[in-house]
Amino acid sequence: MTPDVSRRTVTTPRCAPPICGPARPASCCTPTPQEVSEALRYARAQDVPMAVRSGGHGSSGRATNDGGIVLDLGALDGVEVIDRERRLVRVGPGARWGDVAAALAPHGLAISSGDFGGVGVGGLATAGGQGFLGRSYGLTIDHLKGADVVLADGSLVRADAEHHPDLFWALRGAGANMGVVTSFDIEATELGDVVFAQFAHDAADTAEFLQMWGKEMENSPRELTAVLIVAQQGGRRIAQTYAVWAGDDTERAIPALERFLSIAPVLQQSAQVVPYAIVMAPAHHQHDGQSLTRGRAALVDHVDADTAALVAGLFDRRDTSFFQIRAVGGAINDVPANATAYAHRTQNFSLFALVRRGHEEQMAQEWGKVPATGLYLSFETHDHAAALNKAFPPDTLERLRRVKGAYDPQNVFRGNFPIRPTTA
Repeated sequence: MTPDVSRRTVTTPRCAPPICGPARPASCCTPTPQEVSEALRYARAQDVPMAVRSGGHGSSGRATNDGGIVLDLGALDGVEVIDRERRLVRVGPGARWGDVAAALAPHGLAISSGDFGGVGVGGLATAGGQGFLGRSYGLTIDHLKGADVVLADGSLVRADAEHHPDLFWALRGAGANMGVVTSFDIEATELGDVVFAQFAHDAADTAEFLQMWGKEMENSPRELTAVLIVAQQGGRRIAQTYAVWAGDDTERAIPALERFLSIAPVLQQSAQVVPYAIVMAPAHHQHDGQSLTRGRAALVDHVDADTAALVAGLFDRRDTSFFQIRAVGGAINDVPANATAYAHRTQNFSLFALVRRGHEEQMAQEWGKVPATGLYLSFETHDHAAALNKAFPPDTLERLRRVKGAYDPQNVFRGNFPIRPTTA
């Protein structure tokens, strides 16, 4: 008989029973990898849906389920500089990137890791890691040096360049399909203060603005990484730019930032030298794993005229009210395409658009016209097989299926864009 399990959270801390409620008692101790293994074995025995949650906002909703079990790794939230000379940092999957930035600041170190402090380590560090230092540092996974992993059968392994190299390759871009990572060893970069700028533009001529913004971003020094948000506000279409110059060299940063001011009427502007940890300030919003939004993602080489016009049309037809561009060129594209499971190393931009309710069909048709050369699964909420073919090139996907067959042949980890395992 199947037990009556409804949204129970398996945390297995040493000082509490194996099944904890939605709110973990403050007195709970940090679980060990062995206890994560025990929790996984228990969850597998229940014959109900299973999800794995790290410590972030889980905007796609795939970190939870209906009527099943959630392995909550939130208590595995440690941040430790284990080798300052090598800039090697050990981070738990349950930490949030704002807390990581704050912990590394006294050491003069930083890790590029999203653009919001409330993002959890586990999800981002296995999917890719597009962030505010992306063009100067690369993706988060590009600096992953090793990981401790609980496999589908409950065994514990170390994955790095010398141990389980195929698994290590797969973790960097498709980790949610391969196991439960209990710690990440990541090489940080030397960084203290940065130049943080914010611009608000009138984006009434949306297509023209997007095209010009894209050109300026591509022509910028790689120290500059920016995120653009276009949204309807009070009947106006506003474009908000958040830009980070990796360092405190204002003599170079200011001219690069000023080039963005001339592309459309400026409504507001600011720039300041601040610690990177301030940009990534910790955020601890209540997390329930639910997502009430639907979004579409795409990776493109350029924001060309056709792409810009298509996005403007989405706003004009009210298919969307929120559109975002992340700059992902520079150092990200220095890495060979086959070095990690994240194989997209030619694109300069990552696109995301919210889908308004009632506009799903129209949005699907229009979004299909985007000249995408890839897809970043962290921003895609449509859980269908077609997304895998866009997220992973054919050779990459075939290799992932073989790795999946070796480490998770029964497809235990199938709650997040599941990859079908194959055996040799």
